[in-house]
Amino acid sequence: MSDLARLIDLVPRDVLGICQRLREQGKRGWIVGGCVRDLLRGKPAKDWDVCTDARPEETMRFFRKVIPTGIQHGTVTVVVKGVHYEVTTLRGEGAYTDGRRPDSVEFVDDITADLARRDFTFNAIAIDPVDGHLIDPFDGRADLEARTLRAVGNADERFAEDGLRVLRGARFAATLECSIAPDTERAMGSTRSLETFRRVSQERVRDEWLKAMGAPRPSVAFEAMRRTGILGITCPELVESVGCGQNRYHAYDVWGHAMACLDACRPEPILRVAALLHDVGKPRTRAFSEKTQDYTFYDHERVGAEIADPFLMRMRFSNEERARIVALVRHHLICYSDDWSDAAVRRWLRRVTPALAPQLYDLGEADALGKGRDAEDDVASIARLRARAEALIQAGAAMSTRDLALNGGALMKGLGIAPGPIVGKILERLVEVVTDDPSANTPERLLDAARQMVAESGQG
Repeated sequence: MSDLARLIDLVPRDVLGICQRLREQGKRGWIVGGCVRDLLRGKPAKDWDVCTDARPEETMRFFRKVIPTGIQHGTVTVVVKGVHYEVTTLRGEGAYTDGRRPDSVEFVDDITADLARRDFTFNAIAIDPVDGHLIDPFDGRADLEARTLRAVGNADERFAEDGLRVLRGARFAATLECSIAPDTERAMGSTRSLETFRRVSQERVRDEWLKAMGAPRPSVAFEAMRRTGILGITCPELVESVGCGQNRYHAYDVWGHAMACLDACRPEPILRVAALLHDVGKPRTRAFSEKTQDYTFYDHERVGAEIADPFLMRMRFSNEERARIVALVRHHLICYSDDWSDAAVRRWLRRVTPALAPQLYDLGEADALGKGRDAEDDVASIARLRARAEALIQAGAAMSTRDLALNGGALMKGLGIAPGPIVGKILERLVEVVTDDPSANTPERLLDAARQMVAESGQG
């Protein structure tokens, strides 16, 4: 069996059935795009797209269940056993006035003409699974084997048509672990391409960032974004880190450290966004200390959180995602020492919350590794903090008013006070009491402590 035959053997039976049905009706069907690229890489394909020389109205007649999802652009969705498959008529395209979608499409009969409108050569390959032919007019298979990202045809025209292609190129460089051909990268960073990129919605940019975070080394994508200039359009706050020198504890500037931290971080997209942004406040807080003859970055974690919050809002991250990333940036600096008391560990847990702590350990470890030198002690220190914190949580340490053995109703009854803000304030102070002394978390002792608070405040 030939290599191509083995690949075709991996095409799902229902996808092959769609192409066979088209052939029975005197038409052709090809699988195209990412699924072909993934097959050639020996990776499982996520989505199966079919293109055909049949017109949309013909395709709708050929199959029992069809949804006209984008019929004006030639796309319909064929539903087979509950699974949706996009089937698109071969087409050429007119001008891209909005920098994202063609103003008009023209249906064609030539598969090569259809492939010519695609972005990169390894995405411009088609396979006819019925007769076993592979159509590769732009040598995409060779580029894929050489791990080279190259634009189809005239690179300047490809990127000027669709602003998202520059960002997709940066993302593919990371996820497919390939280098960008010099002419392609030059075109990605041209004035014309950057102007088109400015029209891409923030939501689409965010989605590409999150896809890049799944790469073995996301830094490849963000370095490409920096070199081509699109990072300066999307997040100029990050570009401030480039060339911002650090102190003797770091081998890299702030940007280089962010890239190393990003790659060292566990591949969870939101956590990796926090890794990317964790030191974004350093350039604005850098100061030279005459005492240590080195740079300091006092309060950079707070400043970084203040920078990250509006950026994430601008990028349309969800409220939950934004809150989590901002909290990770705000608390990423872990200055643990083995001489911390158990009460100190509990106070740290209360401040960062037990829910966030596991991600802070991961981020802290990546932060240490990203320094480029002497990471072993820092990594081991974080592991010891994790062990102590988890043991305290397991022992039932009170982290909030919900963990107290005395609720608001019992507190008001015991003190003989009416509802009001004072109740919440007393409960918060009681959490501090049990943080220092967990044995105080009984109704009797908490009520005694509350009475003393009221007496000291003069409100009894």
